[in-house]
Amino acid sequence: MSFFPAFIDFRSRPVLLVGGGEQAARKLRLLLKSEAAVTLVAADAVAEIESHAQAGTICWRREAFRPEHMDNVRFAIVAAEEPGLAEAAAVAARVRGVLINVVDRADLSDFTVPAIVERGDITIGIASHGAAPMLASRIRLQIEAMLPARLGDLAKLAGDFRFAVKRVLPDADSRRRFWRRVFDGPAAQQALAGDAAAARETMLRQLNGAQQAAEGVVHLVGAGPGDPDLLTIAAQQALLNADVIFHDDLVAPSLLERARRDADRVPVGKRMGRHSMKQDDINALLLQAAREGKRVVRLKAGDPFVFGRGGEEADYLQAHGISVTVVPGITAALGCAAAAGIPLTHRDLSSSLTLVTGHNKPGSEAGELDWTQRVGPGHTVAVYMGLSQAESIRQRLLGRGVSPALPVALIENGSRPDQVVSVGALAELPAMALLHGDGPTLLIIGEVAAKARATEIPQNQRRIA
Repeated sequence: MSFFPAFIDFRSRPVLLVGGGEQAARKLRLLLKSEAAVTLVAADAVAEIESHAQAGTICWRREAFRPEHMDNVRFAIVAAEEPGLAEAAAVAARVRGVLINVVDRADLSDFTVPAIVERGDITIGIASHGAAPMLASRIRLQIEAMLPARLGDLAKLAGDFRFAVKRVLPDADSRRRFWRRVFDGPAAQQALAGDAAAARETMLRQLNGAQQAAEGVVHLVGAGPGDPDLLTIAAQQALLNADVIFHDDLVAPSLLERARRDADRVPVGKRMGRHSMKQDDINALLLQAAREGKRVVRLKAGDPFVFGRGGEEADYLQAHGISVTVVPGITAALGCAAAAGIPLTHRDLSSSLTLVTGHNKPGSEAGELDWTQRVGPGHTVAVYMGLSQAESIRQRLLGRGVSPALPVALIENGSRPDQVVSVGALAELPAMALLHGDGPTLLIIGEVAAKARATEIPQNQRRIA
């Protein structure tokens, strides 16, 4: 972050604006909205600026810029194109300790003016720090289209009740849950529809019953294979609304950055050979948090119901009376195969697909299933967590008469920046596995594996030198 994002109170504060053209006029509109005390310096100005000067809303000095104009101001914006003026203004500002913004010159600026979305007291700034202002403007248009026109009315409603809510609910967690119910409920809908009176009545009713215990809920959320952009919209909404997030070790840190900043993050990592917490303990933590009225997210790599123990957790919580919702994610077989360029089915190569895990629950019937009999022409098998079983898988398949030349692919850290892919034949599988590190790895077996885009495996990621 090369610039620290902040909103500054300009009300009645002296701000210098240098320039009299259209760019200066655009900056002036923003400054007047912020109620700054604007002094404008320019020998000539467009009609819009002249009208503000005549109305007395700004002080216009009809002259060329001089360094002394920076005296007794706190901030300055330069929107003029005269040669050398930007550099001279920047020097004058820094000598006097004035923070300056020079339009289209990030190298001379102490602060930037972002693209702005306004909804009453809700203000959103989008900045590229001068690198791509047109992209920032494009993002602004996208956000404008997403936000309700009366969002400012909802903000006013919340502001009117803010201190009353604080008196009734002195605990910060209780207040957060209360406001979440408000913003998700009828009061918000009424405010956004323009019915301010009905919204206030609904708020009063909710506030009168605010101290009643709220029931928690657990969302089993699929994080996908690792790329944050592969999160579903529902998954992102769950992360933004969560009070606490219990996440797997395989969940990429970049995914957790999509969560609300003040949400508690609890690692309950399970990775092959490194179980930091037993499943029974995880179940107990989920139940406890839900009974405290919290909105809980159980964030799982891939999809919660595909080798993610989501079914076990849902059964446990529902048996204890806790509401459970499931937010599907892109499972590793789909996400990683796509990232590696492998079509899991292909009319010329494969018309069926089997998903299996290399590690089942000990003693379960699933653990007794022999998936190796499904390997053959026209079929693809995706093996989750199969890296440590590479030698065993090869032997079992060769023992069933599978060709040692059958293509296989290993995809480690699929869809992430550090993704590595190796491609070879079934006979080479154990040697291929030794070249990979300890990241989550998917094994693809079948003719389609030959289409994988192999990458060079970095030396420091290999399990052998």
